[in-house]
Amino acid sequence: MKQNRRGFIGGLIIGVIVTLFLGCAAFAGVQLYQMAAANSQTADADGKNEVSAVANVRTAKKMQVLEDVIDQHFLNEIEDTELENGIYRGMISALNDPYAAYYTPEELVELQQSTQGIYYGIGAQVSLDNNTQLPVLIRIFEESPAEEAGLLAGDMVYKVGDTEVQGMDLTSAVGLIKGDEGTVVHLTIIREGESDYLEFDVTRRKLNNITIEYEMLEENIGYIQITEFDEVTVDQFIDALAVCKGSGMEGLIIDLRSNPGGNMSAVCEIARQILPEGLIVYTEDKTGHRDEYKCDGKHQLEVPLVVLVDQYSASASEILAGAVQDYGIGTIVGMTTYGKGIVQRILTLSDGSAVKLTVSTYFTPNGNNIHEIGVTPDVEVPFDSEAYQNGTDNQLEKALEVLKESMSK
Repeated sequence: MKQNRRGFIGGLIIGVIVTLFLGCAAFAGVQLYQMAAANSQTADADGKNEVSAVANVRTAKKMQVLEDVIDQHFLNEIEDTELENGIYRGMISALNDPYAAYYTPEELVELQQSTQGIYYGIGAQVSLDNNTQLPVLIRIFEESPAEEAGLLAGDMVYKVGDTEVQGMDLTSAVGLIKGDEGTVVHLTIIREGESDYLEFDVTRRKLNNITIEYEMLEENIGYIQITEFDEVTVDQFIDALAVCKGSGMEGLIIDLRSNPGGNMSAVCEIARQILPEGLIVYTEDKTGHRDEYKCDGKHQLEVPLVVLVDQYSASASEILAGAVQDYGIGTIVGMTTYGKGIVQRILTLSDGSAVKLTVSTYFTPNGNNIHEIGVTPDVEVPFDSEAYQNGTDNQLEKALEVLKESMSK
C-alpha cells in the first residue's frame, strides 16, 4: 500500500498544481470548471514567494509529509481513497458551515434518491439540535424499522456505528444512518431521563417517503401535516388539499411542526396553491444578486387558515410560514421556528462528486431575514408533552380554537 500511496500523492501534487479546487458557485447541477493555479505566486516585501491559492506546491508537499507520518506511525491501515476524500472533506469543513458538505459520487446518488422520496433507511425524520449539534430524531414513522427497534422522537444520535456524529453536517450524518436494504445500522442514543447511552441495532428497509398526512376534523376543518418538502410532496399536498375541498372544507390547518425543510422548488409550488399574487420569497447572494420566487394567485386559499409551527420547523417550513404571515392570510400558532434563513445548493464536479455550499440568504415577502431569528408565531403555545402522552395535543387544540374563531367572523 505504501507504493500505491506514493503514486497517489505524486499524482495529487501534479493535480494540485494545475487545478484550483472548487471553482465558482453555480446553480444545482452545474459543473464547476477547473482553473489553472500552477504558478499563482507574488513576491512579498522580503522577496519571498507568497502563494495566492490554497492549492499549491507548498500544501501538496505538506500533504506528502503528513502521508509519510501516517505510513510510519498510524496503527491501522487506511485506503488511499479515504485519505483523498478526507482532503476534500477537510477543505469544506474549514468553512465552519454546518450545512456545507462534500459528497462522493456514490453519496450524491443517495442524496438525489432521498429528495425524490424513496430511500433505504430506518424510517425516522432527523433534524439538528442547535444546542448540542447532535442529530435528533424528531419523528418516528409508523410500522418503520425505527419504531420496531424502540427508538423514540427526541432521541439524540451520538454515534452511528463507531462514528461520532456531533458537529457533523446533517446530510452526512443522515447518510451514515441510511444504507443498503437489509443491512443493520448500530445507533448509540442519548435519551432524556436515561443516565447512560442506549444502544440500538436497526435493520434498514426500502421506504417510500410519505410526506403528507391529512384528515377532516370537526366542523368541516381540513388538517394537512407536511413532514418535509421533497419532490413527491407537491403532488401529495395537491391531492390532500383537493380531498379536503371536496369534503366541504371551511377552514384549514397546515401543520409544519418538526418539519426540517427540504426542496425550495417544492415549498414554492405548495405556496402557489394557497397564496395571493406576489412574492413567495427572494434570495440574495454575496454579490447582492437577487432571485425572486413568485405566485400568480390563481389558487389563493378562500377559507381561514392556521399554520402550526415549533422550534424544529426550519428552512422551507419557515418560507411557507413567513409568507403566510406577511400576507396576513392565516394565523401562525405554536413556537418560534428554528431560524434557518440561508440557502444551500448542490454543485456537481466533473468526476461525479459534489459539494453543498451555502450560497445565499432568503427573505420573506416583506423583506424579513429570519436567519438565527425564526418566525415568531402570532399565538405562542408551548408544547405540553405530559398532556400529549395522555392523548391531548395542546398546540393543535389551540389551532382549532383560533381557526373556529376566524371561521365564525
